[in-house]
Amino acid sequence: MSEIDLKQFFLEQVRLFESLPADKVEEIVGKSHLGTFEGNEAMLETGDEGKFIGVVISGMAEISVTDNTGSRAVISQLGAGDVFGVVSLLTGEPVGADVIAGNRCFVLMIPREVVHADILCNPRAVAYLSRLLADHTRAMSVEIASGRVRVPARSDDAHALSLGSSTPGKLIVLNVGLTQIHFGIYDTLDLGSDVHGIIDNADPQLSRISVKVGPQTRQMTLPPFPLSALFDVMRDATALLGEAFTLHLPDVTAVGHRVVHGGSKFASSVVITPTVIDDIEALSVFAPLHNPVNVQGIRAAMKQLPGVPHVAVFDTAFHQTLPPYAYLYGLPYDLYKQGGIRRYGFHGTSHRYVSLKAAEVLRRPLGELEIISCHLGVGASLCAIDHGRSVDTTMGMTPTDGLIMPSRSGSIDPAVIIHLLQDHGMRPEQLSDLINTESGLKGISGISSNIHDIEAAASEGHHRALLAHKAFCYQVRKNIGAYVAAMGGIDVLAFTGDIGESSAAVRSLACQGLGYMGIRLDEEKNRSLDTVGNCHVISADDSPVTILVIANDDERLVAWETLRAIERNELILAMKQDQAEAPIPIEISAHHVHLSQSDVDKLFGPGHQLTPEHELSQPGQFACAEKVHLVGPKGRIANVRVLGPTRKETQVEIAMTEQFKVGIQPPIRQSGDLINTPGITLEGPYGSTTIERGVICAQRHIHMAPEDALRFRVRDNYVVRVRIKGDRELIFGDVVVRVNPAFRLAMHIDTDEGNAANIRTGMIGYIEEIQSRN
Repeated sequence: MSEIDLKQFFLEQVRLFESLPADKVEEIVGKSHLGTFEGNEAMLETGDEGKFIGVVISGMAEISVTDNTGSRAVISQLGAGDVFGVVSLLTGEPVGADVIAGNRCFVLMIPREVVHADILCNPRAVAYLSRLLADHTRAMSVEIASGRVRVPARSDDAHALSLGSSTPGKLIVLNVGLTQIHFGIYDTLDLGSDVHGIIDNADPQLSRISVKVGPQTRQMTLPPFPLSALFDVMRDATALLGEAFTLHLPDVTAVGHRVVHGGSKFASSVVITPTVIDDIEALSVFAPLHNPVNVQGIRAAMKQLPGVPHVAVFDTAFHQTLPPYAYLYGLPYDLYKQGGIRRYGFHGTSHRYVSLKAAEVLRRPLGELEIISCHLGVGASLCAIDHGRSVDTTMGMTPTDGLIMPSRSGSIDPAVIIHLLQDHGMRPEQLSDLINTESGLKGISGISSNIHDIEAAASEGHHRALLAHKAFCYQVRKNIGAYVAAMGGIDVLAFTGDIGESSAAVRSLACQGLGYMGIRLDEEKNRSLDTVGNCHVISADDSPVTILVIANDDERLVAWETLRAIERNELILAMKQDQAEAPIPIEISAHHVHLSQSDVDKLFGPGHQLTPEHELSQPGQFACAEKVHLVGPKGRIANVRVLGPTRKETQVEIAMTEQFKVGIQPPIRQSGDLINTPGITLEGPYGSTTIERGVICAQRHIHMAPEDALRFRVRDNYVVRVRIKGDRELIFGDVVVRVNPAFRLAMHIDTDEGNAANIRTGMIGYIEEIQSRN
């Protein structure tokens, strides 16, 4: 920032300075030091002496504490204009919490003597600092009191992918398929001894079993065996690795089961009950080759291990955040409402794992990244992950849709199927075999479904092999471009799966021609990729987009989800036991605008102050007398209410029906998350202003104070499902929890959803389930 920009920033956006004259602010800035902190670097650490107050100029940071179990709890988040270091400097006590940069932060560090001489002499500045002191002390006391709430153990990575637990034992992951059974065994204390195994039953005369731990691999063969003998086979196979790795059932503390199709029923992993099994079986209509076999594996495991929790982790659950316009087919709407015919997406465990690892590698919060995940293997799909949420994916109602795959056709004109039925006399089972096992790379090349066989043939000039390879890479590249457009930007492009990890040619061709999007591959890094390790950066040093190759480990994600599901279930059971049903008031949130002071000046005149008309439910917030018109490319919305007080950046919240009216498509976001959102023009009585970003469709959310969070056993950014009582009982999923000492308990949904479900302000909701603990 230039000196002029800095001065303007402090005068307009830093509340600490809002009552100080411009020359005094300039004097304070001149006596202070401008510091730069990289992501994960400590600005202040617990125990430090309070020598300065910091003002964040740009970037994001967190104030957090570590309890006596080693678990870290976030007290508050900091952004541009926020102040930290107040408690220690005002009280003289050592710093009581860590202040850690989330990404690169520029900070004005105001020395203690300057604070005393030039700031504490101003009554309004003192009042502001006193409020910060009170809020921080209150939040700290709540977190300390919450020691009785069980929280995940601290992980070695940034996103709690560690499977460490204070409870010793073995966690088993099962992926039971038609011809193969994949399993993983994880020790919750010895995190370096993961055992992975594959039981291949493709040969009806022989079962081939392979197990490995680290670099050590062992094989054995057996005659075909019934599923009831699965755990005996796993015990004998792991014994080949040595006694330390032999599976003993008394050591098992939980079992996670990968289930292919969860339909619209399951938006997260769940502890398995008889009702859950019934639901999975009912969803077999969408996955007749997978769900029945998955259930057989569940029943066999529960018979062998009846005394431990079993968890279903669904391939489709990660994609339950897709908006309706992304998952609906162009069919009559009743087929979706009555028959559930829609896009569901698959490879969810893989795509979620990739997103978490990508955020870890970049050392940036997942909630600020736009990621395209390319799972290229026996099945192939792309996923657009916008700030941690799947917003589009290439697979559809079944895993056959989307990209050309090794043996699956991918998307084809539905009239082709009608033609094959009518004019070629094919039966449905023949069609199923054609599009699932005889198409894709195999069908086009006429050689093989193996990418390396095709690449070897293409090197020899085999025409159909060349064509198959080019068609596959073209589809990947085309969909990468589509998803950049869908999200309005990209930070990370990641490849995983057998093809994504092993084929440098596929990765290269998928990235070619995308340099104008910021996707720049380092061909040398790509060609010489060392396969040792689980994550590699292959983008050019000057590439705005980070390109990664991430070793697929969705079994680990299933294990991680299993632990999280058990913990969520325990929290919900404890909450319901403690207070039966705790009601949450429901409020319908109509369209509105939050304005920065600079935009207030442009719309209502220089120096104009917003006029409070009535208080809102959240303390300190109010509806203003002022209104503005929203003008988009297609149309306008008149007389939209302004809410106060002013914010650092203007934000507009509208519903889906209004998006069409103005002609823009904002993403579903939390308030304040404005990266890569569309802009709009605002008109007021004095003038107009055009914002380059700031229009969102607000994600469903619950405001609650820290005391409420304690009662409900939740924390900031947890995602929950809420049951709302009314004429008919409804369940709303994907509801984010927002915790702040200034909040009053209330759940907000937008006007469209309220109208569609006949929900009115004043109705009551209840937390039914914790979906995820972000």
